[in-house]
Amino acid sequence: MEHKSGFVNIIGHPNVGKSTLMNALVGEKLSIITSKAQTTRHRIMGIVNGDEFQIIYSDTPGMVKPHYKLHESMMKFVDSALEDADVFLLVTEKADVAFEETLIVKLNSLNKPIVVVLNKIDLCGQDEVITLIKSLEEKLPSATIIPVSALHRFNLDRVFDTLVEKLPVSPAYYPKDELTDRSVRFFVSEIIREKILLYFKQEIPYSVEVVVDEYKEKENITHIASTIYVARESQKAIIIGHHGKSIKGLGMAARKDIEDFIETKVFLDLRVKVSKDWRDDPQQLRRFGYEI
Repeated sequence: MEHKSGFVNIIGHPNVGKSTLMNALVGEKLSIITSKAQTTRHRIMGIVNGDEFQIIYSDTPGMVKPHYKLHESMMKFVDSALEDADVFLLVTEKADVAFEETLIVKLNSLNKPIVVVLNKIDLCGQDEVITLIKSLEEKLPSATIIPVSALHRFNLDRVFDTLVEKLPVSPAYYPKDELTDRSVRFFVSEIIREKILLYFKQEIPYSVEVVVDEYKEKENITHIASTIYVARESQKAIIIGHHGKSIKGLGMAARKDIEDFIETKVFLDLRVKVSKDWRDDPQQLRRFGYEI
C-alpha cells in the first residue's frame, strides 16, 4: 500500500470550534479552547501518524476583519494555509454558514479537496441539519459535508477516514514520533494565555501577549519565568489584582496545566509589563513571533 502524507489546513471564523476539532483529531490539547472568539493567534500544527499515512493538521486563527497590525499578521497565517494545503478542512456551524463570497470563490478555484465540518449539531434539530447541509452543498459543490459534534466526538471517525482518503501519495514530511512543529516554550505561553482568557473579561484577554523568558530543567523541577505584556497600566493592575491575589490565582491554575503538559513539577514566576500599543507595533509583534 502506498504511503499518504499531506497538510490538512483547518479554516473558519472565530468561535466555530476549530480548536476543539483540531485537539480531538490529534488526540492532544495543542490549541487554546475557550468560549471566547479569536483565541488562536498563530498557526499551530498537530501531526498524526499511522503506518501508511501522516496527517499534518494546521489550526489557523479565525478569519476576522483586521483592526490592528496583530490581526493583519494573524490573517497572514490564514493566507499561507490557503496556499499550501493539500486538503481544506472548513469548519462551520448553524450561525456561521453564510461565508463571504470571496472565501467561497477562493476555495472553489483552488481545485483542492474540501471537507466541510458542520460542527455543534448537538445544538440543532434534524431538519435544521438537513437544511444546513443543502446550503453548504450549493456553495461548495465539490466538497464532502460531514455533520459532527467535536465536543462529544460524534462522527469524528468519519472525518478522519475521509481526510486520509483524500491525502496525496507522499512520504512523511516529519519524523514519525513528532506531535507538533511548536516548542514546549510556545505551549507554556499558550497555557498561561488560556488562563488569562478564562479568568479575565472584556478587553483584557485581547490586549495580552505572553512570553516565556526562562525555561530551566532541573533534576526534580522545571523553573519557568514568563512575562505577561499588556497595553495599559490599568490592565496591569487588573491582572496583578489587590495584593497580588489575581496573578497568584492565575499562576496556580497555569502551573497545574503546565505540570500536566510536561509531566514534571514546575516553579512558575509570572511578571506583568506594559508595552503600549504592542498590537500595532511591528517591532514588538516580530519579537512575539508574528510576521509583519
